[in-house]
Amino acid sequence: MGSLDFFWTYTNNMARYANHTMIKINEIFHSIQGESTYAGFPTVFIRTSGCPLRCTYCDTTYAYYEGTPMSVETILERTRSHGSRYVCVTGGEPLIHNEVITLLDRLVDLDYKVSLETSGNISCERVNPKVKKVLDIKTPDSGAANSFLLENLKFSDVNTEFKFVISSERDFDWAESYVTEFKLNGLGSVLYSPAFNKISEKWLANKILSNNSCARLQLQLHKYIWSPHERGV
Repeated sequence: MGSLDFFWTYTNNMARYANHTMIKINEIFHSIQGESTYAGFPTVFIRTSGCPLRCTYCDTTYAYYEGTPMSVETILERTRSHGSRYVCVTGGEPLIHNEVITLLDRLVDLDYKVSLETSGNISCERVNPKVKKVLDIKTPDSGAANSFLLENLKFSDVNTEFKFVISSERDFDWAESYVTEFKLNGLGSVLYSPAFNKISEKWLANKILSNNSCARLQLQLHKYIWSPHERGV
């Protein structure tokens, strides 16, 4: 192989490697965790760009396309600068990026308490078992029902949480049936969130009580602390 051929082969290989190790990041910010059983803790949020779903109540549509490619090392440096021990990797849909698995492993190795917010429509098999998986199972009113991969139930443990965003009575009844059918309460925590500005928190609380549901009521705390339209919180 001549020197010129070697140069182009090396350059092309490096370009492919760089592409593989970059993650398109929408934003990294420090805020109060508003959801999951980590709610209330100061947390660094790493929001990836891109999502295959288009949920009707999505409040991060800006993450569908906006973002900047970053290396795992750059993301870790940005995370470290905030000083928090809690990190939430969210989206978009983080698992569309292969290198997110590496990022999660690195965060765990650095002794962060890590949570992953995912729709569950991509396999969680490679997700580090020390990561809290928050699986957002889509209800009928989301427009993305039946997108959840049932095989992900095999990778559930006491560190897994199943989140249902409830927009209507139909959603509530569907969620209750789903939890019962797949025995989710025996696999992890079950969380019901009222779709913001679609149903009231009181209505959902009363439904949980009257149905003797096993679910835990969850509110998006950040939307009550700051404007629900404000980014980076």
